[in-house]
Amino acid sequence: MKAQGFLDQLFKTAQQGLGNGALDGLLGGGARTSQPQTGAAPDKGLLNADFGKGALAGGALGLLLGRNRTTRKLATYGGLAALGVMAYKAYGDYKRQQEGASSAEPRTVDRLPAPEAELHSQAILKALVAAAKADGHIDERERAVIEGEFSRIDDDPQLRQWLSSELQRPLDPAEVARAATTPEMASEMYLASVLAADEQSFMERAYLDELARQLKLDDALKAKLEQQVRDAAA
Repeated sequence: MKAQGFLDQLFKTAQQGLGNGALDGLLGGGARTSQPQTGAAPDKGLLNADFGKGALAGGALGLLLGRNRTTRKLATYGGLAALGVMAYKAYGDYKRQQEGASSAEPRTVDRLPAPEAELHSQAILKALVAAAKADGHIDERERAVIEGEFSRIDDDPQLRQWLSSELQRPLDPAEVARAATTPEMASEMYLASVLAADEQSFMERAYLDELARQLKLDDALKAKLEQQVRDAAA
């Protein structure tokens, strides 16, 4: 499974769907086949019975990536590379405060050779899918639509099998955190999770807090990562 290229395309497709108003029609308000409305924030409620009627390409990916304007900006500024830059800044600042100016440069996904970047990308994708499930609102029908949208981006049988397995897997922050093999990867995974989740939701906030604990992020680093997300949304 080639996660790095897929994640880049995932962000781009989500950004395109958000740009043409598809998400506004799919989340909470019914799919629109006429002129899309703009400017209103999409409701994070369950997809209604009209899900899929006239859905524009990428709209279903809003379940994973389109819940807030931070993700719109992340997609616009370079997708996966932008996430790496955010992690680099937060983790780098944290390390300098902990160890001084001589700290080694963080090895984030945007600064790695292809084999290592692929491992980071797989972990980030796992974190995204898990965070999208944190509110318990992805049912069988929505899961099928997400799988279909993933197939549009990359019709890789291995990817489809992996996604189906991840979507059906019980949500377990400890299991998600085991994918992180470096502090930088843990930081990237947490950033992706904050982007996909709604911090105002009790269930999702609880999930994020437990994921941070399982990733062994201390409070100072956790706060810096969350600040990066808030800054990107400003």
